[in-house]
Amino acid sequence: MNDAKEADVLEHLSYMDLALAEAEKAFAKDEVPVGAIIIHNGLVIGRGFNQREYLQSPVAHAEIIAIAEASKRLGTWRLLDAVLYVTMEPCAICAGALVLARIKTVIFAIPDPKGGACGTVFDIVREPRLNHSLEVIGGIREEESRALIQKFFREKRKRQKEKKKSDKVI
Repeated sequence: MNDAKEADVLEHLSYMDLALAEAEKAFAKDEVPVGAIIIHNGLVIGRGFNQREYLQSPVAHAEIIAIAEASKRLGTWRLLDAVLYVTMEPCAICAGALVLARIKTVIFAIPDPKGGACGTVFDIVREPRLNHSLEVIGGIREEESRALIQKFFREKRKRQKEKKKSDKVI
């Protein structure tokens, strides 16, 4: 591997660690643990983690929250040359927002086999009929992200099972 390629990989790993830290915040709040950050000129300009339950909003996804923060910080909705790091492949809503925001690249950890819109189920971000397309890189910190999601759903199922047991006792 050449030095430039190795530097890119190390940079991606480092930034994905920040997205994972956001996902941990979601996990701590009993939200599906997805986290996102947006980088522009080497700086974090937006952060977000899933908050659908807390905000009771179907669009309170990590990516949408990060895009809103980044747009506010830059004072524009056009996030040209920005890179989104997210722990799970964006869904259709988020992929559409990435196109509309003119994000340059999306880098995700794990694919979403039920709703991924960056190549797995749909490929909205590379749809040639749209006015913008993104570069897509997947698989960065995949193991860590997958472990966090699996832990979340395993614990959620366990709590639901215990609740059903306690409901029967009453």
